[in-house]
Amino acid sequence: QVQLVESGGGLVQAGGSLRLSCVASRSFDVMGWYRQVPGKQRELVAAMDDSGNTEYGHSVPARFSISRDGAKNTVHLQMNNLEPEDTAVYYCNAHRRTLSPKYRTDYWGQGTQVTVSS
Repeated sequence: QVQLVESGGGLVQAGGSLRLSCVASRSFDVMGWYRQVPGKQRELVAAMDDSGNTEYGHSVPARFSISRDGAKNTVHLQMNNLEPEDTAVYYCNAHRRTLSPKYRTDYWGQGTQVTVSS
């Protein structure tokens, strides 16, 4: 059974920083982070493959940075100068590289709440 275990969320004041971490029970080609606020769809924050290629969501600020430790099946999301608009539940995501999206199987963590107070 695949497990993705997240840590690092919490309450922080605007301008502060948080570092999210996610450890997977096995290796994946791609690991990343999504976020969701009530009433909206889950959106991509950032993803990184095992070659170091990155993809950031179109609405993600440059204040966010993703990194991976392949040997430890771990992905991190460094979030700096946080703003109240960054408040959301952040989910770790992992999947294998596939030729077509229809063959892709996504694995998710349980989600970690990030709350930024003004």
